Amino acid sequence: MSLTFDEATFGALNAEGYDEGTLPDTLDDSVAMISAVAGQGRVLEFAIGTGRVALPLAARGHEVSGIEGSPAMVEKLRAKPGGAALEVVVGDMAETQVPGHFSHAFLVFNTLFNLTTQEAQVRLFANAARHLEPGGSFLVEAFVPDLAGFTGGQRVSTKALGMESAVIEAAKWNALEQRLDMQRIHISDSGTRLVPLVMRVAAPPEIDLMARLAGLELEHRWGGWRRESFTEASQMHVSLYRKPG
Repeated sequence: MSLTFDEATFGALNAEGYDEGTLPDTLDDSVAMISAVAGQGRVLEFAIGTGRVALPLAARGHEVSGIEGSPAMVEKLRAKPGGAALEVVVGDMAETQVPGHFSHAFLVFNTLFNLTTQEAQVRLFANAARHLEPGGSFLVEAFVPDLAGFTGGQRVSTKALGMESAVIEAAKWNALEQRLDMQRIHISDSGTRLVPLVMRVAAPPEIDLMARLAGLELEHRWGGWRRESFTEASQMHVSLYRKPG
């Protein structure tokens, strides 16, 4: 049986303790690149979450708005310094509209894959294009799919291990839907906690096609947040699309 997710599920499962977890080690680099790419215009973040990227961008002087599917995540954002000042609309990021147009939009931390069907991902790109002014840009960060370690469509891996705790990840791969159903099992002396996740993954060429269907053109692709070259060995990509002017 497949796990069932909607736009609010990730936040409902992860908002509590989300900011107490380990921050991505690329966070500073991602904020710096997005700031450089965005320039002086309005900026829109899809899946703004608790403001990990949006708040540092706002501190740099950018006018940032966001879309977020989880009210619990937005509550965490509002409680942070500067969080109450950001314009945030709660809803499905593939459909929800924020008033006005933007010079730049972005979607990071593999969150494109949290939309669990190809159709929803295509609608996300169309929504990004609707929000952009002519000449505006849309930046997407995602990992490159890699099924190494899967046997018979399944994988179990150790994510963390200590003297009194462990985090185990169990995953199943559905090749027909390009879908990963995962369960992270947190075991400690206080008990066991399950954190499921569903992802519909896509390789860069398919993501490029989604962008083209929305009228966006690939301008740059890097293999990391420091503008590393993208090669066949790259494990992730940062891709910048442009709406024709």
